[in-house]
Amino acid sequence: METGSPDDTGAADTTDAAHPARTEPERNDPAQNEPEQNEPARTEPVWTEPARNEPVWTGLPPGLLRMRRLLLVVWLGLLTVAAALLPGLFLSPLWAALALPPLALLVWGWVMLERNWRSWRYAERADDLLISRGVLWREETVVPYGRMQLVEVTSGPVERHFGLASVQLHTAAAATDATIPGLDPAEAERLRDRLTELGEARSAGL
Repeated sequence: METGSPDDTGAADTTDAAHPARTEPERNDPAQNEPEQNEPARTEPVWTEPARNEPVWTGLPPGLLRMRRLLLVVWLGLLTVAAALLPGLFLSPLWAALALPPLALLVWGWVMLERNWRSWRYAERADDLLISRGVLWREETVVPYGRMQLVEVTSGPVERHFGLASVQLHTAAAATDATIPGLDPAEAERLRDRLTELGEARSAGL
């Protein structure tokens, strides 16, 4: 009986080890490439350029609104009471209807004073001061620092009672003069010193 030699067996094993069994390449499964239905869609972040030279607005303190509303109630309130009592006492109770117009004006003024107060704001920019105001007609005043001649802080008796002050800006052209009312005294003094310093620096640069 013939038997294979040890050399033939070793060679066969070596050949099998050197050449492993070939496997068919895996087929791409379309189901594996599709994203999961529950997975949210990925979006690339959108980069937007920040706005340049956008002014930083500062509003007026609420003390100005309280002061103006108090003055409105004092004047129109007294007028409403007088229009209701005097004609009703001396003429006829029907004449008390004369109090309705000043009362309606009081209510309308109460609302409009708040809208006007919210419309006031100012912004300190690099080269000028921007002041915006107005409800029905918007008005913006640009005061260049280099044209400022005088910056003063004023405060009347009523303003001092409510702890308020106003900043008045005087420039070379009367058309660019401006006033910021109803500020806190500390803010008014800071703004006055700041604007005066910037005005002197811009004037020296010119």
